Amino acid sequence: MIDAPNQPSDVVDLLDADTRIIVPLANGEPTAVLDAIEDAVAADIAAGTDRFTALRVHQMHALHDRRYLRAEFGDRMRHISYFLSHVTRPHFRAGTVGLVPAHFSEVYEMMQHRTSASDSPPLVVAAASHPDRHGYFSLGVSADYVSSFIGRAPFFLEVTEHMPRTFGRNQIHVSQVAGWCRSDRALVEVLPAEADDTDRAIASLVAERIPNGATIQTGIGAIPNAIMASLDGHRDLGVHTELLSDGVVDLMESGVVNGVRKRLNRTKAVGTFALGTNRLNDFLHENTAVELHAVRYVNDPRVIAQENDFVSINATLSVDFIGQCASETIGGQYYSSSGGQNDFARGAMYSDGGQGFVVLHSTTNSGRSKIVPQLAAGDVVTTPKNTVDKVVTEFGVAELRYATVRERTRRLIDIAHPDHRAELTAAAEAMNYL
Repeated sequence: MIDAPNQPSDVVDLLDADTRIIVPLANGEPTAVLDAIEDAVAADIAAGTDRFTALRVHQMHALHDRRYLRAEFGDRMRHISYFLSHVTRPHFRAGTVGLVPAHFSEVYEMMQHRTSASDSPPLVVAAASHPDRHGYFSLGVSADYVSSFIGRAPFFLEVTEHMPRTFGRNQIHVSQVAGWCRSDRALVEVLPAEADDTDRAIASLVAERIPNGATIQTGIGAIPNAIMASLDGHRDLGVHTELLSDGVVDLMESGVVNGVRKRLNRTKAVGTFALGTNRLNDFLHENTAVELHAVRYVNDPRVIAQENDFVSINATLSVDFIGQCASETIGGQYYSSSGGQNDFARGAMYSDGGQGFVVLHSTTNSGRSKIVPQLAAGDVVTTPKNTVDKVVTEFGVAELRYATVRERTRRLIDIAHPDHRAELTAAAEAMNYL
C-alpha cells in the first residue's frame, strides 16, 4: 500500500538547524520542495527566531535561480556547488556560492565527507516519477551522486507527471522515503546547440576515427551533437556516458547504437543523468534499453577501461604546447568545473584500443587562437598533459599520446588557425620547443 503524499512544506519537519541538503543536478531538482525550505527560512528570519542557522545545499549544475544562491538568507542557508551553471556562475563571482573542485566520479564521496561535519544526517531532496504498482519511485533523469545515498540517508521526493520512469540503479521504494509530495512543474528543456561548418568539420575528423563496435562517451554542445549526427553510417556502437542527450535518441532509433559488443551492461545504453528536450524525456520513459547508474560507477576510470575501443569525446577551451587542456576557466575566471572530462580521458587511456578526443575550434569568436604557447594566468588544467590523447580542431587531429614536447608543439601548431601559425612558431622557438 502506497501512503498518501505529503505537502512540500512537510519537508521542513525533517530539517535540523544545520542540515546538509543533497540535491540532484539539473532536472533532478525538486523545485516545490526547495521553495518550501526557502519559505521556512524566510519565516524564521521574519519571526526573529533561530530554528535554521546553517543549512547547506550541495548540488551540481543548478538550473533554477534561487534566493539562497544570492545569499538572501545570509549564513542560514547557502549553496555549495560542484559544477557551475549559467545560473550559479554569476553568484560564484559575487561570492555568494561556494565551489568545490571535483572529478564527477568522486562527488558522492566528497559530499559524504562534507556532510559528515554536521551532527545531523544529510537529507536528500529529489524529483521523481510516480511510484509504480510495486511501490518503487524512479529518480527519472538522474542517478548521479544522489542514487548512492539510497539506504544511507533519508529521502524526501517530489513527484511530477513529467518525470520519465527510468531503469538502472535509481529506484527507491516507498518504504525507504521519509516523505513525498506532488507538483505539476515541467522539466526544463535544453535544446541541442546548432552545429556550424566548423563543428561539422571537427565532427567528420572524429567520426572517421571511431571504429564499428566502439563504446562512446560525448559531452554536451554543438561539436558533440555534430559528432553524434556523423555516426549514422556506423554499426554496433555502445553508449557509456555521464550525459544522455537527444543525439543518443537518433542513434538508438536508427539501430546504430545497440550495445551488442559492450563488455559491461551489454545491449544497454548507460548514463548517469539526462538533459535535453521533451523528446528525450519521452524516449527514456519506461525504456528498458537505457539504464541510469550512479556516477561513481559510470565515471570510474577503472570501469570505463573494461570496455574495448572506448571513445571519449570532450570539449575544451584552450590547449597549450605541451597538451594541457583548460576546460573550466576562461581568462583565469571559473566558468564551470572539472565534471567528468578527466574521468573519461583516463578511462579511455586504459581501454584496449581506447581513444580520447579533446575538441575545440581553432579560434575564439574574436579571432584569438585557442592553441596557445602557455595557458593564461589563472587558467586551470582539466585534462593534464600526461593523459591527453588526440586534440582536434577544424584543421586536423594532433596525436599527442607518446609524443615528445617538440612533436606535440609542432602537431598542435599544424592544427591551429593558419593566421596564427607563424606567431605560434616564433613563440615555440623562443621557448626552445622547436
